Amino acid sequence: MEFIIFLNRLDKDIIELIKKVNYSIEENSALCLIDKKYIGFHKKGEKKIIICTENAKKITNFRNKLTSKNKDNHKTKLYIRRALRHEATHMVQSCNENKIIGNINEIKKKINKNKKEAIKSSVRISGNLERELEAYMMEDKPRKVKQAIIKYCL
Repeated sequence: MEFIIFLNRLDKDIIELIKKVNYSIEENSALCLIDKKYIGFHKKGEKKIIICTENAKKITNFRNKLTSKNKDNHKTKLYIRRALRHEATHMVQSCNENKIIGNINEIKKKINKNKKEAIKSSVRISGNLERELEAYMMEDKPRKVKQAIIKYCL
């Protein structure tokens, strides 16, 4: 799986925990072809998380290190890491009887206003604003995601 190269140690820990919950992780499945703006999916019924690495690379203008002066591809790393944490949060919610694990009023205060369009798009697929708000808030909190998996799923 190519997306692993974009992860840090903490995100790799999250992957190990996801596997302990008996979830699988797929990359670039047919679901990713729905729209290039989607970088991840949580398929609760199949106990599967899907990471759309090719979509992330297109959105972030990824450049092969051999041909690019920008050898870091920081934006691609950021998008893939956020997608993993986002979908892992949905897994945690699933472990919690499809309920959010936090306080919705606190979540609303903490949510980044720049994520409004992404939230709207995700709600069209999931149909649940509260779960999406929490997942978007948790994208930037890998330690909290890891703790939540341990607390609610293991």
